Parts: sequence; structure tokens; C-alpha cells
Amino acid sequence: MSDSTLIGLHHQEEHHPELLHHFAEAQQQRDAASLGMWIFLGTEVMFFGGLFCAYLIYRRAYFGDFGAASKSINATLGATNTAVLICSSLTVVLAVWAAQTARRSLLLISLVITMLLGLVFLGIKADEYKDKFEEHHVPGASFSFDHVPIPGHPDQYANPRHAEIFFALYFIMTGLHALHMIIGLGLFAWLLFMAWKGHFTPEYHTPIEIGGLYWHFVDIVWIYLFPLLYLIDRHP
Repeated sequence: MSDSTLIGLHHQEEHHPELLHHFAEAQQQRDAASLGMWIFLGTEVMFFGGLFCAYLIYRRAYFGDFGAASKSINATLGATNTAVLICSSLTVVLAVWAAQTARRSLLLISLVITMLLGLVFLGIKADEYKDKFEEHHVPGASFSFDHVPIPGHPDQYANPRHAEIFFALYFIMTGLHALHMIIGLGLFAWLLFMAWKGHFTPEYHTPIEIGGLYWHFVDIVWIYLFPLLYLIDRHP
């Protein structure tokens, strides 16, 4: 038997069951998965970056009108959602650590808590949306924002058309963020199922790390959305 054949057999014996055939070793597969996720997140940064640029342009053009529109949003609910997402990032870190150290129970609990916090976030956001529908602040034929004073100028009223632009950006940006949260919940439901089956080990936990990167990105996007949409012109 030739040396090459012996090497091939030895390689097959050491081949990890989760190692795909086109990778030479587990580290190479892990690096490829991480690179792929970072490239994907780069496209997401450009996607949300365009929305942020549009917001900043209109915010500069209609400064007072955007301030008046922002004051109609419940900042307490926004702050609560911020705290919820920060806590969910902590549980994601715990999930990754649990996978790395073979703590299966902690991994399952961390994934479940992360998903529950994500559902809490979406529930609060749905309550915000309900309020905006009832107040007729949804852009469209029924939109209404009349006789609302501009912050710092009680004798001046916000232009309803300019305020409608703010709410259009508000619903687009927060709606897309919520969509990413829903996708993240689906991803974590799959991770929870695979973790329950004992699929992840200290040697193989790449999906947990990749899922964690995605979740952290979604959280970071909200950290930018919160002050831009909720906290402008909140001073007396």
C-alpha cells in the first residue's frame, strides 16, 4: 500500500463528522464561515447605511419638524427595548461560552432566554406600532399631524408633510430591523433544536458563533436607531 493511500486513510479516520468534504481541517471551515458572515454583515452595513444617510439629510433639512415628530414617540418603550436587546446580547455571549465549554444545559437556557427577549422586543414594538396607527401617524391618506408645536418654538407648528417623512423613515427603519429580528429568532430556533440534539461540542460550535455575530449586529443597529429616532429634541 502506498504512502499516499495510508495518509488518505489516516485522514479519513481523523475526519470530524461535521467537517465538510471541501475543507482540509476544522479551523479552515470555521474561518471560512466567519469570513462569509462578516462579508454578509458588510452588505447589511451598506444597506442600513443608505437609510441612515437619508435620515440625516432630511433631519438637517427639516430639523424642527423631525424634532416635533420624534417627541410623539414613546421614548420609555424605546429605552425598554434597548435594555432588552442589551440583555439578549449577554445571553448570546453566554450561549457561545457554554458551547465552547461543553455546558449543554447553560447553552439551552441561554438560547431560550435570548429568544424570549427577542419576542419581548417585538411585542413592545408591536405596541408602539398600534399607538401610531391609532394616532394616525402612519404615512398615507389617513396621516394626521396638525397643530403640533416645534420644540423650543411654541409659536411655530410642524409641517405635516415633513413630519410624514420622519414617520416614513421611522417605519421603514424600525420595520426592517424588526424583520431582521424575526429572521434571527428563526435562526436561534434552529440552533436551539440542534443544541438540544447535542449537535454542538467544544470542537464544533461554529453555527453558535455565527448566529451570535448576526444577533450582535442587529442589536448594534438598534443602538443607532434609538437615539436617532427617539431622543432628538428631548431636552426642555
